[in-house]
Amino acid sequence: MSGRVAALQPVTLVLGGARSGKSGFAESLVTQAAPSWLYIATGQAWDAEMGERIARHQDRRGDGWTTIEEPLDLASVLKRESRPDRPVLVDCLTLWLTNLMLADKSVDLEVDALLAALPGLAGPMVLVSNEVGLGIVPENAMARAFRDHAGRAHQKIAAIAETVYFVTAGLPLKMKG
Repeated sequence: MSGRVAALQPVTLVLGGARSGKSGFAESLVTQAAPSWLYIATGQAWDAEMGERIARHQDRRGDGWTTIEEPLDLASVLKRESRPDRPVLVDCLTLWLTNLMLADKSVDLEVDALLAALPGLAGPMVLVSNEVGLGIVPENAMARAFRDHAGRAHQKIAAIAETVYFVTAGLPLKMKG
């Protein structure tokens, strides 16, 4: 493993709001390692606008990236695809949580499976997620459940991550590590 890959911690969590610059920052962390980067995309193109967002994310990345689209079974894909020489970027956990809720999966069981998988992965991992708990209390039960699931997942992942960043206005704040 090159020294550049070793500099990336085993688990890094990057949080931020919408359009905060968190994805670009996370990509910059991963690409400090030698090329052969894995991008695990959790988003699904439910409509044309989301399809355009996904395309912009894809266009931003250059050569050296392999992309796997996995909206639901994140832990299994990570266990199968993790290699010591290939940093992995997961973007994003909040879309994954949304997919789980819409598929009527147990969010708690899936988050627990992810938490169990992370320490045993062979290579470094950067997880991106939207911080959704800084705004007003949502008006409907599903939105409140989503906010609560995201907040609990972030706390659990941050507890085991070696490094945690919060990004706003394109500026990363290192919170842990």
